[in-house]
Amino acid sequence: MKRRIKKSVIKNGIIFLGALILLIIVVSIIRTIMYHRTDKYKLKQLGYNDEEIKIIETMSSDNIKYILNNDYNELVDDFKNEKYFLDKNLETYLNYQKENSSLSLATIVSIVNVGANNDWYTNTKETDLTKNELILVNKYHYLPQDYEPSDIIDVSLRYAYSDNKTSESILEHYKEMFNAASRDGITLIISSAYRTSEEQEETYNYYLKNKGEDYVKSHASLKRHSEHETGLAFDILTPNYNISNFDKSPAFEWLKNNSYKYGFIMRYPEGKENITGYEYEPWHYRYVGDVAKTIYDENITFDEYYAYYVEG
Repeated sequence: MKRRIKKSVIKNGIIFLGALILLIIVVSIIRTIMYHRTDKYKLKQLGYNDEEIKIIETMSSDNIKYILNNDYNELVDDFKNEKYFLDKNLETYLNYQKENSSLSLATIVSIVNVGANNDWYTNTKETDLTKNELILVNKYHYLPQDYEPSDIIDVSLRYAYSDNKTSESILEHYKEMFNAASRDGITLIISSAYRTSEEQEETYNYYLKNKGEDYVKSHASLKRHSEHETGLAFDILTPNYNISNFDKSPAFEWLKNNSYKYGFIMRYPEGKENITGYEYEPWHYRYVGDVAKTIYDENITFDEYYAYYVEG
């Protein structure tokens, strides 16, 4: 009887052990199949290492799908490490880089973020007026039809040439800047401020007729695309200087180092033409409030600030 029990126990034990081994094999096979279906496995097959995969896994599902459907690209990791990287733009960064491989990744990120990888005045959209002093008006963002600021007032001849108007909300800030500059022996004067949409169209057509198409492409704005129509921007000069040599004046140096303290930025800086769409304009200043310090500290344009900190 004892012998029969032992044989039975051994037999059942063997069956149990065999079933357990089979179960382990089946589970292992299932896990392997499931792992082969994961993004991590597929990325490894494309050649990405563990560190790169960790970075990719933090991206949106659309970007991961795009990466999986293309060959290994070592720039994925590099783009991700750029300061102003936006996840939503990864595919566009990579595609734009293929056609513009001589550009730095930082430049490509800036161009794509602001939409300047498209031709000027294409892929445009109406600007978001709820942003108030941070509304973006450029070659891709336009003001609504019949838009007109509600607080436009005359600017005293003490601060501007005749017939200049600006937004009341920023005039006090300009006066503070004007007085601070005056204490340092600098005289500022507004030469051109608010324009209606009709006046902007007249300005554009004047330059088109007298300067030609190439000039207006980089120096003038179509109506509803000009910051002058917002009441938040104006051109600043100083006695004995004009727009051709303003950046040689003490007034320019003072503004470059101090305007941000009063909420103003140079809107079209030198070296950023491919971002702003405009030639260097050392006389054109825009009020953006407290964010002027960030723009100054990081040496970026308002377009770049808006794309990353407001929209992004």
